Amino acid sequence: MREKRYNPAAAVAYARRWALSRNKAYYNFDKLGGDCTNFASQCIFAGSGVMNYTKTFGWYYISLQNRAPAWTGVEYLYNFLVSNKSVGPYGHEVDKSEAMPGDIVQLGTYAGDFYHTPFIVAVKPQILICAHSNDALNRPLSSYDYDVARFVHIDGVRIW
Repeated sequence: MREKRYNPAAAVAYARRWALSRNKAYYNFDKLGGDCTNFASQCIFAGSGVMNYTKTFGWYYISLQNRAPAWTGVEYLYNFLVSNKSVGPYGHEVDKSEAMPGDIVQLGTYAGDFYHTPFIVAVKPQILICAHSNDALNRPLSSYDYDVARFVHIDGVRIW
């Protein structure tokens, strides 16, 4: 297995292009619990170009009926990114001060239930995000109401 660089600029460009609309190549999950993690996965894919087609525990999207839970589920995406030792993007949790454009943030409750996955497009002078569900383009993270946030930096991409 080889490594390739994650392209955060391509991911950010995708996020800004599609933040307020929908790419017809992907199903819109707004009426099935929300589209935020689907959108974040699309952004990460735009910067990585590699999916992991491992059934159940991978990270891929072919269609509404043929996709990995990590493509659209908040917790599943987090678990995939921070534990992936195989093909596709991988990362690790970082402090807010270490977050970079091209990373994700997940918002949650004090009880540890994470429910939203915005995509980070800028960090200075403040963190700005793009997101689906409640569509957002360059929205300050500080404008959200949440108890806790976890930030995942995308370290790289593994390919065969």
